[in-house]
Amino acid sequence: MTDAAALLRAFDDQARAEEWTFPEPRAVVEQDGPLFRVSWPHRRGFVAGPPDLGVTGAELDELIARQRDFFTARKQSIEWKTWGHDLPAELPDRLLAAGFVAEDTETVVIGLAEEMATPVELDGIVLRETREPADFRRLIAASSEAFGKDIGFLTPYLNDKKDDPNMVIVVAEAEGQIVSSARLEIVPGTEFGGLWGGSTLAQWRGRGIYRALVAYRAQVALRRGVKYLQVDASEDSRPILERLGFVKVTTTTGYVWPPK
Repeated sequence: MTDAAALLRAFDDQARAEEWTFPEPRAVVEQDGPLFRVSWPHRRGFVAGPPDLGVTGAELDELIARQRDFFTARKQSIEWKTWGHDLPAELPDRLLAAGFVAEDTETVVIGLAEEMATPVELDGIVLRETREPADFRRLIAASSEAFGKDIGFLTPYLNDKKDDPNMVIVVAEAEGQIVSSARLEIVPGTEFGGLWGGSTLAQWRGRGIYRALVAYRAQVALRRGVKYLQVDASEDSRPILERLGFVKVTTTTGYVWPPK
């Protein structure tokens, strides 16, 4: 099945509720009307809901304000994750009016794992799985350099989930250093797995590492019974993924509000 509408229905039905249905260690999940609110001790909060919140106007404004006030009291920032096909359509404007700031919009693409699993040969680069905190520190350093910003906030997340069988961390190593890394996060009880990461050091780009990491994780996914692979793709990775056969189904934008 590669029809975009059918893939989106499958995503909405199975995978989009992962954040609040299968919370990470130490996460606290609360429901406020149609919304699910997730808080952690070590990073910003998260809010999202079903494809149609079922509220508009002043009622929607009140719902937004409650989430903002909740995390303000905790002295934490918040990400409200939205998808491009969500209702009500006024939600983004209401979030902006409440003081939220839009992050970069990403494209949600979905592909069949069996179509992405063809191995990619790499010259002098080795892919391996890891659950070692020492490797986490190395891959965070490499990813921060590749992204051009510190992503150290991921370290507690990786440490918390290092023994989770539904998360597979893969590093690409060359000349004794980690040059790229990526994760497969399987959504329990569904046919979906999410692909995350994949940033590569500048001097190692253009050598097929990103494609190889996709193929490696697709192979793992197939062995685990995963049918669909989903990516929140940046504009850098989207063309690569579409050439591999991933299909655009919607967009996603996080709206962030920091406490004053």
